[in-house]
Amino acid sequence: MTHAAAGGPGLQRRLGTGDAVVVGMSSMLGAGIFAAFAPAAAAAGAGLLVALAVAAVVAACNATSSAQLAVQHPSSGGTYLFGRRQLGEWWGYVAGWGFVVGKTASCAAMALTAAAYAVPGPWQRPVAALAVVALAALAYRGMTRTARAARVLLVVVLLALALVVASAVAGPSAGTAPADLLALGDGGGRGVLQAAGLLFFAFAGYARVTTLAEEVRAPERTIPRAVLLSLAAVLAVYAVVGVAALSVLGAGPLATATAPLEEVVAAGPWPAGGAVVRVGAVAACCGALLALLAGVSRTALAMARQGDLPRWFAAVHPRHEVPHRAEVAVAAVVAVAVLVGDLREVIGFSSFGVLAYYLVANLSALTQTREHRFAPRAVSVLGAAGCVVLALSLPLASVVGGAAVLAVGVVLRLLLRRSAQTA
Repeated sequence: MTHAAAGGPGLQRRLGTGDAVVVGMSSMLGAGIFAAFAPAAAAAGAGLLVALAVAAVVAACNATSSAQLAVQHPSSGGTYLFGRRQLGEWWGYVAGWGFVVGKTASCAAMALTAAAYAVPGPWQRPVAALAVVALAALAYRGMTRTARAARVLLVVVLLALALVVASAVAGPSAGTAPADLLALGDGGGRGVLQAAGLLFFAFAGYARVTTLAEEVRAPERTIPRAVLLSLAAVLAVYAVVGVAALSVLGAGPLATATAPLEEVVAAGPWPAGGAVVRVGAVAACCGALLALLAGVSRTALAMARQGDLPRWFAAVHPRHEVPHRAEVAVAAVVAVAVLVGDLREVIGFSSFGVLAYYLVANLSALTQTREHRFAPRAVSVLGAAGCVVLALSLPLASVVGGAAVLAVGVVLRLLLRRSAQTA
């Protein structure tokens, strides 16, 4: 059945619960688990796991609010759509702009991390750009093929992570002692909050299910299950891998590691397994990048339908039934970004934009009536407060850059509206 959306042709409902869980997990088990531990350890030190717990609580609140809203509004666009309908046009626009810009930065981070694990230094950026083009071509072929590819890549990732954990268990533990794993670390409370904000970059993949709500079968049942199942599974994986990395490397070496999980395996009884970790990292980043390209293009589709982006992006391919113009445009921007961007700066910038997005999601959920909620309003209040605290705890450059980009988005919308009025 085609879901007809106002302002443009609809998309096909093809995805079941299993497909949606795979898309969500693929989005979360990407560059984050292979790259975000290092900058987070630099901020929190031995308090990395405390930061992980803080990020997990905020993510769980955001996931609950997002799931509630997606059941009530099962169309493409995620919080952009929720904000427009629950709070007003400007709220939705800020969320959509923050998502598109922040997740475009996330796409660049995925591609850069994949290239860092796959090839030597001089070729990393060109290879990252080629990966973006190849995955965009796959996404162009339709959402069903995207979900199938994500499933294969997810299996490869989980096998590689299992090797990391097994290597840590079997090898010597020269890093953080078990008694210190729940300490605040040298950075204190602020360091923990900053690390939590950086780690939040890794947990935002559950939103991919809500941005694809127009393509999910029985969304009122599928979306809550898929969002919560994928988040719970990924949180468990992150916790186990985080313990392994800290126990083998320690907070100091982890903070400076360029390929931390590969170094965990190199320190264990099977150092040759580093090649498996590299393959897993590339698969993880490609899987996340594939899901992200789909999510960003669907949000761009929803914004174009409402005139918040040029309506040219609202086109849906007559054969492949994807927002093909939006997908091509997003891929082009990401390909340019990987040629000029820095990975750690990209992670912080992405986190700010996505935290702004989820702030709007939680505020939108607070306005839902009782029949549309399956969790108390306190969950959304905690999620909104967490988003604000984590956003302001990010490195200053990320906060200033993120706020500036949101301001640019506001100016662009004003210009688009003025142009439409004078046309």
